[in-house]
Amino acid sequence: MESEKVKFLIDMINDMDIKDKLRLVICMSQSKWSGLIYNTKEYYEKFDSMLKDIDEEYRTTLISFGKYKTVMFAMAKLMEMETTEQNKVAMYLINIIAK
Repeated sequence: MESEKVKFLIDMINDMDIKDKLRLVICMSQSKWSGLIYNTKEYYEKFDSMLKDIDEEYRTTLISFGKYKTVMFAMAKLMEMETTEQNKVAMYLINIIAK
């Protein structure tokens, strides 16, 4: 059974638009605080390219993810989780973007 934290974050991710989903996975892949098991460099490059294709601001400007409140809230919730929970959320996010 999924923990309530994981369910909450998955519901939050489902409500995000594609740009925020990509911003979140990029933030996750750049963070050193977690024990994520996926290949962060590979996913960073893939999702960085995808976000550049659909977001002019991201393509042309060095942006601060801090201005995206939903993304930062999701990151804060991830930091509260155990490593196994973080990995479940990360894999869910990656899989829904990659569909």
